[in-house]
Amino acid sequence: MRRAPLCLALLFLVACGEGRTPPAAQVGQHTTAPDNRLIEENRKFAEREEADIQAWIRRQGMAMAATGTGLRYALLRDVPGDTARPGQQAVINFTACLLNGDTAYASEPGKPGIFRIGHADVESGLHEGIQHLSPGDSAVLVIPSALAFGLLGDREKIPMRSTVVYHIGLVAVKK
Repeated sequence: MRRAPLCLALLFLVACGEGRTPPAAQVGQHTTAPDNRLIEENRKFAEREEADIQAWIRRQGMAMAATGTGLRYALLRDVPGDTARPGQQAVINFTACLLNGDTAYASEPGKPGIFRIGHADVESGLHEGIQHLSPGDSAVLVIPSALAFGLLGDREKIPMRSTVVYHIGLVAVKK
């Protein structure tokens, strides 16, 4: 009886380690050709999303500044002061909507939202947009899907590949 586990262990070691080594990984080389169909579909989606954003901006009659990432913003109230910076906590009143006007999320009256700028607890577009504001400012941020909830949405109220429009007021910044 004692021989059976020993023989089984020996057989396992011999079968698993016959001196074979896996082939070396080749960094930077694709094992298959890239799927150009996916690349083309993503390009078409980005073009459609850009057209939808531009149409929304025209309907609103708003002059919006654009950043290099695709974020758009318009200051509705511009209060002099230092803009928010990474590492600070932003205290905000907000409403997050879709381009069709449906409200997805909103802060409760008297209970502003709080997040640390530059940390991963909110969309990257909100981190970027808040840094254009100083305490007391209010703005509209148009955040393309790549800077919002991406391909999957948030699986609750933001559908997949959705542009998000924030109506936001920066109440305060804390260190």
